[in-house]
Amino acid sequence: MTTEQQAPAMADLDTEQVKAYLQQHPDFFEDHPELLEMISLPHESGAAVSLVERQIAVLRERNLEMRQRLNGMLDSAKVNDKLFEKTKRLILTLLEAGDRQAVLEAVSTSLNSDFQVEFHSVLLFADQAQSLPSSHTRIVSHEEAKSRIGTLLRNSRTICGVLGTDELSFLFGDAAGDVGSVAAVPLIQGSPFGFLAIAHSDPNYYRSSMGTLFLSYIAEVLSRVIPRLDR
Repeated sequence: MTTEQQAPAMADLDTEQVKAYLQQHPDFFEDHPELLEMISLPHESGAAVSLVERQIAVLRERNLEMRQRLNGMLDSAKVNDKLFEKTKRLILTLLEAGDRQAVLEAVSTSLNSDFQVEFHSVLLFADQAQSLPSSHTRIVSHEEAKSRIGTLLRNSRTICGVLGTDELSFLFGDAAGDVGSVAAVPLIQGSPFGFLAIAHSDPNYYRSSMGTLFLSYIAEVLSRVIPRLDR
């Protein structure tokens, strides 16, 4: 059959038939690589580029995206490594503490110097006033705690976000007006016996979507160490 005789049949092919054929023969362009050089696709700039050039551009974009994701993962890993080392130092100090005062001093020093948090507060619930080693730690009655931060005590997990004015005042005293966002967790041994809170002046610094593993871990250790030393 001559080329002239084939032409009408080729003209009858529609887009769907060509598409179906290529789907059934995915190796078509492997057998006819010269056709790839003839194919052009419109570009965002308006200029036409060959299919091969477009594929290369797409691969470069994907490669850049993957590199950015990898760099982000590496940055997160470095941050977590530093947090782990700081947490480990604090935990070892807490385990070696001989009394409750040493525990509270270690927590306050670590949060201030090592973790460099802007604000922090450690509350212990008791019905009798007792002296504590730092202005960041204090004794409050169970009833007052339930009245002022009862909503926070109902959740045993770490919470992050913006708190109410009364809650901030109870946790941070005179510094409450400078607090923007908070990460806080109850200290629990059967029932809540204390509360640990850290804060930042930026309202978006501590968010509900952020991870709280390290703060939760510190709180769990305190929940075991403090009751043991109070016996």
